[in-house]
Amino acid sequence: MNAPHPNPLLELRKLGESVWLDDIGRGMLDDGSLARLIREDGLAGLTSNPSILAHSIMHQAVYAQRIARLLPTVSSSMALYEELALADLHDAAALLRPLYDSTKGGDGFVSLEVSPHLADDSTGSFKEAQRLWQRLAIPNAFIKIPGTEAGVPVIRDLIASGVNVNVTLLFSPERYRAVVRAYRDGLSRRVAQGQPIERVASVASFFLSRIDTAVDRLLDGLAARGQPAARALRGKAAIASACRAYEICEESTADPAWQALAARGARPQRLLWASTSTKDPAYSPIKYVEELVVPGTVNTMPLETLDAYRRLGRPELTLERHLAEASDVREGLERLDVDLEAVAQQLEREGVAKFVEPFDQLQKWLEDRRRG
Repeated sequence: MNAPHPNPLLELRKLGESVWLDDIGRGMLDDGSLARLIREDGLAGLTSNPSILAHSIMHQAVYAQRIARLLPTVSSSMALYEELALADLHDAAALLRPLYDSTKGGDGFVSLEVSPHLADDSTGSFKEAQRLWQRLAIPNAFIKIPGTEAGVPVIRDLIASGVNVNVTLLFSPERYRAVVRAYRDGLSRRVAQGQPIERVASVASFFLSRIDTAVDRLLDGLAARGQPAARALRGKAAIASACRAYEICEESTADPAWQALAARGARPQRLLWASTSTKDPAYSPIKYVEELVVPGTVNTMPLETLDAYRRLGRPELTLERHLAEASDVREGLERLDVDLEAVAQQLEREGVAKFVEPFDQLQKWLEDRRRG
């Protein structure tokens, strides 16, 4: 009798990469499917964003009863949204809490994002993040802050105040470098104030598929205008950018300033691979999982990508073998005048807008129900 085929998702964990789910909804909490993913697939965390929460609340009938029960107690659509989101994240965090405890705070997190309208408002983001952190009142949570220029000082100040931060919407390795510094500076400030740093945690969410979508469009245009070298670089920009981010991560952990913090118990800020669903059907559905396996990182996947990796995944350490090629890819793009930093800035602006739109739609949808 053949031995059962090992679950690729569990094998990823053995290789040192954590699998998180990029989704949340009352349905998966009530029907036991989230608990099953944790139990059977080694799911080690969960991320949410305004778009995910809007889709779940507006399309899952299970929210109707909860909304009806909350309506007499809330004064605005925003307050209603917050009650629904907090309840879902509290319940998900409770399922993940045993993992958080057994890994001494290494895994088992959920994430809640500040309003996307605050992406360019440092003061507003800081206040909102602190308020949501206090409302969540659980240790295995992150507050998500977009890694915009305005977000970088917020990350530093939140870490200094002991708030766990998931930095989201990172497309640029150089912006990621600034985020790494902000995390380190926040921890240093805590040390200077005599505050503990052992349980302060952070991840930096580097977005992948959107980079390829944007760069491939540019490359297709160049190829159509008689530059055939452009075609050979399709589908390579995201991995090349991720590899550069990983190199920056490695450089930062070798820095003496970080080593001094680590000696005091500081946790590394883990790179988290996000936007991992493949947008181009010509590419493997698990492209942004299988090409970036490396210890100490996180991959957060929507359910369809997670299911595809369970079915198709061949877990092995892959990222480091891409480093040399990634450098060549970046040079090749430069020769074609494809500016990855300009692409990253464009994607950051679009990313904020992609969160604002569903967030506002949800507020209007909830307000309609509040007014009856």
